Amino acid sequence: MASVATRISDVLYEVPKDARRGMHVPARIVADAELMAQIEHDRSIEQLLNVATLPGVWGRVVGMPDMHEGYGFPVGGVAATLAPDGVISPGGIGFDINCGVRLLASRLTRAEVSGVLEPFVHELSRSIPTGYGRHGRLSLTDEELDRVLEGGCEHVIGALGLGVPEDLERIESRGRLPGADARKVSPRAKERGRDQLGTLGGGNHFLEVQEVETVLDAGAARALGLFEGQLTVLIHTGSRGLGHQVCTDAVRTMDASLSSHGITLPDRQLACAPLSSPEGQDYFGAMCAAANFAWANRQVLTHRVRAVADRVLPRRGEPGLELVYDVAHNIAKLEEHAGRRLCIHRKGATRAFGPGHPELPARYREVGQPVFIPGSMGTRTFVLVGAPASEDISFASCCHGAGRALSRHAAKRQVEGHVLRKELEAQGIVVRCPSNAELAEEAPVAYKDVSRVVDVVVRAGIARAVARLRPWGVLKG
Repeated sequence: MASVATRISDVLYEVPKDARRGMHVPARIVADAELMAQIEHDRSIEQLLNVATLPGVWGRVVGMPDMHEGYGFPVGGVAATLAPDGVISPGGIGFDINCGVRLLASRLTRAEVSGVLEPFVHELSRSIPTGYGRHGRLSLTDEELDRVLEGGCEHVIGALGLGVPEDLERIESRGRLPGADARKVSPRAKERGRDQLGTLGGGNHFLEVQEVETVLDAGAARALGLFEGQLTVLIHTGSRGLGHQVCTDAVRTMDASLSSHGITLPDRQLACAPLSSPEGQDYFGAMCAAANFAWANRQVLTHRVRAVADRVLPRRGEPGLELVYDVAHNIAKLEEHAGRRLCIHRKGATRAFGPGHPELPARYREVGQPVFIPGSMGTRTFVLVGAPASEDISFASCCHGAGRALSRHAAKRQVEGHVLRKELEAQGIVVRCPSNAELAEEAPVAYKDVSRVVDVVVRAGIARAVARLRPWGVLKG
């Protein structure tokens, strides 16, 4: 694929739409030479070109600098389809619907909590269920689950009291997609999610206790309420088994209906249906419900983190952990771009609206939407804000992390979990993970260099770097 990709700037490559039969739009890849070489090691460019053949795809398809091979779409892939008759593809959203990242910030400094840092992480590990299949402390009735699926954070905060109203202003879409329809979520999906609200899960999901190590943009940092030395907590998780089942159900249904819509695909993992079709509408309603469940999940986790902080950390009469922002990846949203109503698929990519966008909270409107790019265990997380050029480059989208350089199996072949645990602890990082094997899956060597990824994002004009965060405690399933 390297031979058909033309380097059009230091950090942007393009494959023209006539490079392969069936492509309707060009493919752009945001990367420098080193990241491009890593991207070429798997099938992600081929997958991105496959996405460019989807019915109704518009403008361009975009690969982020963390792009790597996924199911159908590459992880780190962005695509827009014309609403209402362009397709929606579950593979373009992912199995973990609305996996997302939420940042909480304290008024305390890391130095002020150094004596209780390990007890804080330990109490978090006792209060937050982690790992595959783990159950939470909330077991919902059918009626309660439906209210969460359709109400998202608004229901969790308003009816259950798990948060404060101010939280809603700092959550993408206020933590609720109005297109959610609980009736479109299968009984199997509901059963899988019924008692998983308030759980972290496994895989690459984690909770980190961090410190704002360096402020890179003083004005934007002030707007976000961040300062050097500050204690922060980052939560990364999604819709758990419920979202996975919603995707599984839709892939099966859409694969069976392809011929009825006259759709042929280069890869059946791209199974899709026109958004306006019954299959498309059923999936969209279920996907929105799963997204609401994920936001609700992160809200319940936030409530538990705050409760632990209130018990363990010193207080100075100020508010405890305040929500900075919650941004989603693995989601499809109806948005206006270039005067057109589009269904934006963000698979392993986040929204990154630039300054002035009306959907942003008033306090962030002048600087742009907060964006979080975590690295891996032992490496830094970056806080950024969306820049104006993101609209033209990537439909106002940014990458969601460093991106895998090794598969989970390959990482476990190269890294011993107990050795990694000791290395992290030697750096002063408190680790709570019951499985050394799962710890090895997320080793730093398994990921691209997050500093390089962020540098490319900034140089491309997608976002501005605001702060760099250093981990001091890791909670992982």
